[in-house]
Amino acid sequence: MAQTFFNYINGEWVAARSGEVYASINPANTEEVLGYFQKSDQRDVEVAISVAEQAFKTWSQVAVPARGDVLFKLIYLLEEQREELAAIITKEVGKTYKNSLAEVSITIDAMKQFSGEATRLKGETVPSKNADIFAYTVREPLGVVGVIAPYNFPLGIGIWKIAPAIVAGNTVIFKPASNTSLISVKIIELFEKAGVPNGVVNMVTGPGGVIGSTIGGHPKVKAVSFTGSTDVGLALGRAVSVRGGKMQAEMGGKNASVILEDADLEEAIRNVVISGFFDNGQRCTGTSRLIVPRSISKEVIARLVEAANTLHITDGFDEKADNGPVIDESQLNLYLKHIDLAVAEGAVLECGGKRLTDQGRDKGYFVAPTVFSGVTREMSIFKEEIFAPVIAVIEVDSYEEALDVANDSDFGLSSTIYTKDLEKAMHFVKHIQTGVTHVNIPSNYFENQYPFGGKKASSLGPREQGSTALEFWTEYKTVYIKA
Repeated sequence: MAQTFFNYINGEWVAARSGEVYASINPANTEEVLGYFQKSDQRDVEVAISVAEQAFKTWSQVAVPARGDVLFKLIYLLEEQREELAAIITKEVGKTYKNSLAEVSITIDAMKQFSGEATRLKGETVPSKNADIFAYTVREPLGVVGVIAPYNFPLGIGIWKIAPAIVAGNTVIFKPASNTSLISVKIIELFEKAGVPNGVVNMVTGPGGVIGSTIGGHPKVKAVSFTGSTDVGLALGRAVSVRGGKMQAEMGGKNASVILEDADLEEAIRNVVISGFFDNGQRCTGTSRLIVPRSISKEVIARLVEAANTLHITDGFDEKADNGPVIDESQLNLYLKHIDLAVAEGAVLECGGKRLTDQGRDKGYFVAPTVFSGVTREMSIFKEEIFAPVIAVIEVDSYEEALDVANDSDFGLSSTIYTKDLEKAMHFVKHIQTGVTHVNIPSNYFENQYPFGGKKASSLGPREQGSTALEFWTEYKTVYIKA
């Protein structure tokens, strides 16, 4: 029998008021239950908020560098438990073990960045127009804040939202994705071992609709940081903003990569495979639209199909695995639905487009990397985020048309152009309507020391990551002094 895990409130592991639990299941083997977790409701969130409100009174008065010391300790804990954490991610999310190890490494890099920010939480001093007045600004914490994390990078995103929030002096209500609750328990254990005081970080598990709406609508929650779907993010943003709270949301994407005639095709295809297929396309910055000149489209499609067909899809612990399963049955069905819809709308299925049940994969949510050609702007596969290993190839007649097609989206998160033409590369960088862009680099590439976020329906509010991360979690106070 799998272990039962609990909410974490005020430094204690406690059961939900409902008395109900739900299971987290291994997507590579749906017969394996990884654990049972608390099915919380509004009452549990209310208790956590009350506790966090009390803890804020003390935590906000701790010196900022001292708060940063927690993250230094967290770095060592992450390094010590690297393999254990990666194994849990692979079991619960389905990604390959090597990619899970990479997630732990990225998380460590983020903590190195944020721990240093604790000594750089600065205001400014500018001259007053009056000679006998000294004026300056300081940045202060907000209070109780909410963190709502997704399943695709459960360790990384969960920690790199919580970390800057608490360094800034806030106290946190953490709501993880229900299908990655086990790794979220480990996140709390890490913060606990790193020395976070009781009540500073609290975790409540359960249905997103209930817990998320309670966090978003609660007047004592001063800010919410969310990563997930655009529909949920915008609804949550309305609930937060209507009561005067701050909202930060990283949401959907339909990211385009453009390959021009002069590109290194071998390198470009390798990068498109990395950004479009790896992690089963379950990356918000992954490539899902590939825009190519008609003159090279046949070669590009042939190379991409060949690469897709050579990927090894199996349990993520297999050393040869390129992909494991998608996260759950809902994501599997969404993948299959969009395959059928694309075919019905006239797109040409070049490869993939099916669930994989042979070679011992019948108990998991394994899917084939998929390539569609003949895709037009009117098709759903051009417009809608699928979050699966599906690449839609769109043919164009010029660079100008490629740029126009790339910008023809409700989303604006990430993009890439592959070319040796510096003039076109720089034109693309200037005119592409995305918050992150690349030249000759996969669309999912990022570094923690730079701001991260999108435009249009991909983001709401200030950026995450980098030196700008603490801006969301603080507010300015202006001070005027006359002796």
